[in-house]
This record gives sequence, C-alpha cells and structure tokens, in this order.
Amino acid sequence: MSKMLLVRLSSMGDIIHTLPALTDLVCARPGTTLDWIVEEGFAELPHLHPAVGKVIPFALRRWRRSLLSATTRAEAGALRQSLADAHYDCVIDAQGLIKSALVARQAGAPVIGYDWRSARESLATLAYAERYPAPWSLHAVERARRLFAGAFGYTPDTPPDYGMAVPAVELPWRPSGAYAVLLTATSRADKEWAEPNWVALAARLAAEGIACVLPWGSDAERTRAERLAAAMSNAVVAPRLDLTSAARLLADARVVVGVDTGLAHLAAAVATPVVAIFCASDPERTGVLAGTYAVNLGRRGAAPDAETVWAAVRQGLAAR
Repeated sequence: MSKMLLVRLSSMGDIIHTLPALTDLVCARPGTTLDWIVEEGFAELPHLHPAVGKVIPFALRRWRRSLLSATTRAEAGALRQSLADAHYDCVIDAQGLIKSALVARQAGAPVIGYDWRSARESLATLAYAERYPAPWSLHAVERARRLFAGAFGYTPDTPPDYGMAVPAVELPWRPSGAYAVLLTATSRADKEWAEPNWVALAARLAAEGIACVLPWGSDAERTRAERLAAAMSNAVVAPRLDLTSAARLLADARVVVGVDTGLAHLAAAVATPVVAIFCASDPERTGVLAGTYAVNLGRRGAAPDAETVWAAVRQGLAAR
C-alpha cells in the first residue's frame, strides 16, 4: 500500500469538503490510510476521519506574524525535514494554490493535483507530476471527489459520505432535552441574518419544545450570541468550544440553522439536518451538501425571510 500525504491546509469549510473524497478512496481501496498536513487551528478535523493516519500541523498563519524569528525558522525547517524523512510515495494537493503546491513539494514525492483549468491558482500545476480535471461548475465536494477518482482510477457514484467518527464528549452545560443549534456568528457583517429573524425562529422552536444553543468564536460573536439569547425564552450560549466538542454538539442536535460559516458545513458532515442561510454569497459551489437533509437558502444580496427558513427547519425536524 502506498504511503500518501494529503495537503489541504485551510479553511474549515474547504477541509470538510475534502472528506467525502477520502471516504470514496477507502471504499475503492479498503484499508487505505494517509497523512494530512493542515493549518494547526484546524488539526482536530482530519482526526475525525478513520482514513487519516498522522495529522501534521502547519503554522503559516502564526509564522506570518514573525517570519524572520529564530523560532519560526526552526519550526519551518523541522517541518520540511519531517516531510522529507517520511518518504511518501505520493502527495495529493487538494487545495490547488501556489502555497499548497510548495508545501506538497517539500515531501520530495510526486505530487498529484488539479489540471491548469481546475486549480484555484493555475501556476500551482507546474509543481504537479499528475494533473486531473475537475470542472468549476461542480460543487467543491464533487471537485475533490473527481480529483481523487482520477488519480486512483475509480468512479464515485454515491451521495457524498463524510465518514466522520465523532467521539463522545461530555457537554454538561447543554440542554437536557431536544435542542437546535443556531449558528448566528460570522466574521463578516454582510453575512449576518437579521437579529429579529433569529428571535422569531427561536420562538417557533420553543413552541415545539426545542431549546436553542448559540455557539460563538470571537468576543464580538459571543456578545451578539448573549444579546440574542437574552431575547429568547429557550436559549443557551455555549462556552468556547474546540472543534471536536463542536462536532459532538452538532451531531446530537435535532437541527442546525446557520449562516455561511464552517460550522454549518460541519453539521452537514455529521449528518444532522442543516439549513444554511446565505446573505452575501452564492451557495451553488460552496453551500452545504450531504447525502442527508442539507438545504441552502438565499443568495448574494437576497437573504431568505423568516417564514422560508422556518418551513425548511420544519422539514429538517421531520427528516431527523
């Protein structure tokens, strides 16, 4: 069995979109495992897929703050040496950027990637020994599946399966009964859904006997979550969560409703019914996608109204 390295450094949604390709590969080649190099802040995610062996943290975001420091140089050098010492048979660059291609080359093995028209940065393909097409008209999940299928000679013909194995995690603070997770937090104001809509949605859920949990990722997001929860009769603001705990929280929810954020994709990956709300981007290529209930509502400049979202949430509750 070949010793393989996967390069998919970031972001959360992009990392999650790559997981079904691993599941396809394992189905086509049972017993396959590969190592994964990923931005250190997301290193928990690859661990949740059984086909992933070693997860190698990459710290470019941190290194950028002190590129010339002795610590940065030492860490980067140690990473290069560890990749070379691993003696991989091949490397898969599933990101298609010059940055990811340069990282892939550090392993000293042939690199597999997208072809000139399919890579996000075409010059990255100059680093590849093998190149495969994946049309931009496809969803990001399907593009990754096409890359792996072309490289390893099979045809994916099933709905996407993220293959995640989420461990049991104690979350004593969460509601004891049925709950929904409301992903109100986003780093961009234009992606936010109006606060009165969230309050109205919580009231509808309360009438169904369902509590709400509001996660957050920054101090500003926590402040917003606390403000929203204060206006709801049935809401709990989550403490700061690591990604494994977030996955467990999402996996046990009755339904997840969220703006365009990585946790919405994580909800789809753990097979919880999810309704994704788009206000400032279009979901065709990067919306939630799963073999289970996953619905994208809205588009750039046209957020869905509360009634439309509630209708989708009711379907999700029924699907659960």
